[in-house]
Order: sequence, then structure tokens, then C-alpha cells
Amino acid sequence: MAISKKDQRLVIDKIFILLGVAITGVLLAVGVVAWQGYKFATGQVHDQLAAQNINFPAAGSANFSAEEYPSLQQYAGQRVDNAAKAKAYADDYIGHHLTKIADGKTYAEVSTLAMKDPTNTTLQTQKQTLFQGEMLRGMLLTAGYGYGTMGMLAKYAALIFFGGAVLMAILVVLGWVHLQDVKRK
Repeated sequence: MAISKKDQRLVIDKIFILLGVAITGVLLAVGVVAWQGYKFATGQVHDQLAAQNINFPAAGSANFSAEEYPSLQQYAGQRVDNAAKAKAYADDYIGHHLTKIADGKTYAEVSTLAMKDPTNTTLQTQKQTLFQGEMLRGMLLTAGYGYGTMGMLAKYAALIFFGGAVLMAILVVLGWVHLQDVKRK
């Protein structure tokens, strides 16, 4: 018995509708996983940074002038508790202080000089201070800014997946309506 073109079309339409439902489900599932990743990463960044109790100096503080720290004034007096604040504090506050320690030399440069002159207490102190500052700066950039940024990227991915699921659901509904029209004819 031969299948009519109309029946063939109905079968094909049903298959595409089922595929659309499956794709919608997958997009929703991946979106939920990405959203959970966002919530976890940004929550961890917030909780870990807040526990460190790092604060920007208050506005008008003697060593926190708007001329010297123009990009940080928006954070004056605030706790470092998210990725953006961690980056700002690391780069523009700690990083700025580090440039003043040894005439702008890096830890690696000062460490090399200190190894050549182990009795030079100034170099040894600068080496220790630069090491501590670079470690703090690196931790804020890696664990605070880097991890927080990955969390935000997971949020954007989740929103894209949710948008794709909505679009796919609309296409499934339109396909279902079309299928019903074809059945009635």
C-alpha cells in the first residue's frame, strides 16, 4: 500500500516537531547548568572576597586622592566583593603601590638584584614586599576577577541557551499549528 504525499508530509512534520521538542529540552537543560555555574562562581567569588574584609579607602582619605586614583573613586569605602572590584583593587590600588616600592622594578628584577647582594637589607625588604604584593594582586586577579568573569560568561551563555529554547518552542508551536491545519485539509 502506497503512502500518500500528504501522509508522508504529516510523518515528516511530526518528526521535526519531536526533534524541536528534544532540542528545546536540551537547550533548557544546558541553560540551567550554565545558570547554576554562574550562580556558583559569582557566589563563591563574593563569599571568599567578603570573608577577606578588603576595603577600598574612604573617599577623601589622605592616601586615596582622586588625582592619584581616579578610576577607584567610584569604589571609595566599599568592600571588595565582586570580580570588577577585585580587578580594580589588584591593578589600580595594589599595582600602583608596587610601582613605588623599588622605582618601578618588578619582583623578578629586585629578586635578581637581591640574590647578587644578599647583605643589602633594602633589596631584601623590597623583595619581600614586592613578593607579598604580587601574590595578593595575583590572587585577586585569578580567584576574584578571573573566576568571577567566568561566572559572568556562564550567565551570558545561559541567557543565550534560554533564548534559543524560547525560539525553538515558538517554532515547535508553529509547526504543531501547521500540522493541525494540514490534517484538516
